Amino acid sequence: MKPLSGSTALVTGAGSGIGRETAIALANAGAAILVNDVSGDAARATCAIIGKTGGQATPYVASVADPDAVRALFEIFDDEGKIPDILVNNAGISGNGPTLDLTEESWLRVVGINLNGAFFCSREAARRMSATRKGTIVNIGSIYSIVAAPQRLSYCTTKAAIAMMTKCLALEWADAGIRVNCVAPGYVDSALTRELAAAGRLDMAALERRTPQHRLGKASEIADAVLYLCEPRSAHITGHVLSVDGGWTANGYL
Repeated sequence: MKPLSGSTALVTGAGSGIGRETAIALANAGAAILVNDVSGDAARATCAIIGKTGGQATPYVASVADPDAVRALFEIFDDEGKIPDILVNNAGISGNGPTLDLTEESWLRVVGINLNGAFFCSREAARRMSATRKGTIVNIGSIYSIVAAPQRLSYCTTKAAIAMMTKCLALEWADAGIRVNCVAPGYVDSALTRELAAAGRLDMAALERRTPQHRLGKASEIADAVLYLCEPRSAHITGHVLSVDGGWTANGYL
């Protein structure tokens, strides 16, 4: 039997990148996937990929930054009898740029999606998980949950807050049978990073030199870490921030 057979997993921001790879990994492990994204086309594309290998996946369009939309989404799950016992808070955006040029609108958008979205989804999920005394939440943080960088104030701040949210909720909800952990990826080779490199906003060669393994990560490697934290074999792990970064955060030497 697959380790997640009988489970239902909600993955936010699952229309591409790490979210898509995570949804696929969890589906391959036997979970039925609730694929959330702000793009219906992207969500349906992820479901189609999962369906080709015999997995179960259903698309749902909602912005995690909107508390009313999140409540409505979970009410749909209630009505459909698809109560998630796994939640992966993956939805997020970057926020690079000089702090003195950071507008209120941009700041609030990053906070809304990266931080508020994880809180809104975790709160709704935990209300249901606590009734069954069974649940796993994995938040997607970043190396910038752990270390700082210039010109990334909103991103670093929200990802650091995600790490602390993980620990606080793990302590508070342990008695309810809910585990809460965080995966903190380093730089990942993706369409987005390649686009940023092409636009001159990222130096891929410099990133590889800075990483002790001298390469960027793969989205599938992040998904594998999430999968491990969702499986029964990690049952005694909660409140942990797991770096998957090729040694980036451990490296304090140039």
